[in-house]
This record gives sequence, C-alpha cells and structure tokens, in this order.
Amino acid sequence: MRARPVDLGRPEPPYNRAPMPAYFPVLLVAHIVLAVGLFLPSILLPFALRTRRAVAESPNQFVRLLLSMQANGPTLIGIGLALTGAALVLTLGGTLIGQPWLLVALAIYAANLLLAFFVQRPNLRRLIGIRAAADDRAWIERAKRQRYVSYAMAALVGTIGFLMTMKPQLW
Repeated sequence: MRARPVDLGRPEPPYNRAPMPAYFPVLLVAHIVLAVGLFLPSILLPFALRTRRAVAESPNQFVRLLLSMQANGPTLIGIGLALTGAALVLTLGGTLIGQPWLLVALAIYAANLLLAFFVQRPNLRRLIGIRAAADDRAWIERAKRQRYVSYAMAALVGTIGFLMTMKPQLW
C-alpha cells in the first residue's frame, strides 16, 4: 500500500512536470551567469572610482576585465542570454511564460537594462577616463551618484533572484 502525498494546500504549477534532461543544470547555470554578467560591470565599476585615478589606468586585472566586458560584452552576452532563455522555456514548457512571478521578474530585468544602458553606462563612460583631484567636488558627487545607481541595480538583481527562486503567487 502506497502512502498518499500530503496536500499542503498549494495548487500544482501548470508547467511541465516531466523529468529534467541532463543538460538542464548546465543550461540554467549558463543563463544565470550571462544574466548577471550583463549587469556586473555597470554594478561594480562605480566602486573602482573611489581611487580618484582614471579607472582605465587601473593595474587591477579584475577592473580591466570589467572594463572589457563593459565595452565589448553586452551584445554577445545579450545574444547568449536570449538563446539560453529560449532554451529554458522550451525545456520547461511554454506555459511558464504566463507565470506572474516570471512576468514581474522580466519587467524588473527590462527596467534594470534601461537603467544600465541609458543612465549608468553613459555616466560611467564620462567618469572612467578622468583623474580626479582630492578637492574635485563635482567629480566626487558624480562618482557617488553612480554608486547609488549601482546599489539600486544590485537590489533589482536581488529581487529578480528572489522571484526566480521563490516563485511566489503574486495574483
């Protein structure tokens, strides 16, 4: 005699319940790495401005990697992100697209992309190549504002991560 599963009062999610293919974890990790990688330079580079030297002249290899990602990566990372996202939807089933938590997460991601590309990147581009004197108040204020934008972007990425992992019932 088989034991009946305990009903916790939560409805079954409507998406595919078939066993996951072996490549699913790799696909999921690749998607997450690309999604975070698209924002990583915009979130972290403002903190390199604290040194008051031109960030482009930094001897730090990680800062140089972030600068390279900022300059050359968005198109390639975006294409990879779109491809892995489409593959995830195909793997999990098309009904996943209608989930409220996913729609909210995608809207937040789009807002974060707009913030990164139209606010953070242009302002960072202006500040990255400039050396600031210790008494340059305007530069210090702009660098500080860019760090605040980074905090906001990081909070949005965290919210997306929460929605993707918890999958709350929103409506």
